Amino acid sequence: VQLQASGGGLVQPGESLRLSCAASGSSFRASVMGWYRQAPGKQRELVAIISSDSKTVYGDSVKGRFTIARDSAENTVYLQMNSLKPEDTAVYYCSAIMSLGTYWGQGTLVTVSS
Repeated sequence: VQLQASGGGLVQPGESLRLSCAASGSSFRASVMGWYRQAPGKQRELVAIISSDSKTVYGDSVKGRFTIARDSAENTVYLQMNSLKPEDTAVYYCSAIMSLGTYWGQGTLVTVSS
C-alpha cells in the first residue's frame, strides 16, 4: 500500500491550502484515514482523522479552521486548511488504517510565512 500526498506549499498567514492523499495498492477500504504533522523540533501531532462512516476528530489547534473529508470509494482523503497561521508550519503526513496495518505517506511541507 502506498500513500501519495500532495498540495503543500508556501502561503501567507490567513491564506488557505488543500492537501490530498490517495492510497493505492489495495482493494480494501481504509477504516480510518487522516493527517498528522510534525514541526521542527516537535513531536508528531494529530491534525484530523476521519472514519469510514465519516466520523471526524480534530486536534485542538486546528478546530474551526481545518476540515477533513474523504472519498472512501477511492481511498482518498483531503484536508482543507483555512486561516493558516505561522504555527501551522510543518510537514504534514497522511495515514491510513487498513486491514493489513497502518500506512504513512511521505509527507508534504506546509510553510506559512509572510
